[in-house]
Amino acid sequence: MEKIWIQLILLVGIAAVAVTLTRSTADARHQAVRRVLLVGFVLATAAAIIYPSFLSQLARLVGVGRGTDLVLYALVIAFLSYVATMYRRMKLMDRQITALTREIALAEVRLEQAGYPTNRPPAKEAGSAPAETDPSERRP
Repeated sequence: MEKIWIQLILLVGIAAVAVTLTRSTADARHQAVRRVLLVGFVLATAAAIIYPSFLSQLARLVGVGRGTDLVLYALVIAFLSYVATMYRRMKLMDRQITALTREIALAEVRLEQAGYPTNRPPAKEAGSAPAETDPSERRP
């Protein structure tokens, strides 16, 4: 019966990671939750350092043999949460970069059509000779 507690706690942790993957982007409430969790982490860490036997008792209470194993399980959940959060941020950044790239390309085309110079090299004409390449870029 005791081992089921740690299994439930770990499953809830994994479910929290899954929910993190499906949540919307960070807002003020999300930042507040992160701050509260950070304060909780600091307090729990301080308590574990000051009262190390408490961590062992807590571990036995939830069905884990040692306090260090409990810390390891918590770190695995924290790591998975971090990976999930970073994955979501990278996907969001990819979408933003794609949107910005499209907008810049469209703006350059509008400028070219209006007769203004752009930073893009001129388009190659069909049948023209290939441009001179840097000798360091040539293949042997």
